Amino acid sequence: MEPQDKRQQWLDEAAAMRARPAAPGVADRATLRSSGALPPAPIAHLMGILPMSVEPGRTVFQGTPERAHYNPSGVVHGGYAATMLDTALGCALHTMLPAGKGYTTLELKVNYIRAMTDTTGPVRAEATVVSVGGQVGVAEARITDANGKLYAFATTTCLVFEISAG
Repeated sequence: MEPQDKRQQWLDEAAAMRARPAAPGVADRATLRSSGALPPAPIAHLMGILPMSVEPGRTVFQGTPERAHYNPSGVVHGGYAATMLDTALGCALHTMLPAGKGYTTLELKVNYIRAMTDTTGPVRAEATVVSVGGQVGVAEARITDANGKLYAFATTTCLVFEISAG
């Protein structure tokens, strides 16, 4: 597929995801303990990051960098990539946990390869679980554009824990 065609495909897929609205929110402990289901994260909604694919041990999130994401130096702030990577990584790990288990990021290591701008177009963070144990989970992710150009990659170590009743 030609890069321009792939870029348009990604934009069309994102439009289809936006057409299936799910209100962002925060799950209560009872829901987390019983089903492990999570509503879309408010931070992802704020930054325009969409879940494109979720399967056991793997997630894909998409966003389109905009001028609103810029730092004063005239490029997209590194926090945009870090948030996108952390979201994809955590969600990939979450897919491997049974109901009643939760996680939190202990470490996020991001390597920035090149800057993003408002002309970069859509980018995707693809995350894969490396290992999940009783207390620690590890995952890795990469942000690429429709041409396959790498912008950043990351690894995470997460603490896995029982979700308490209150």
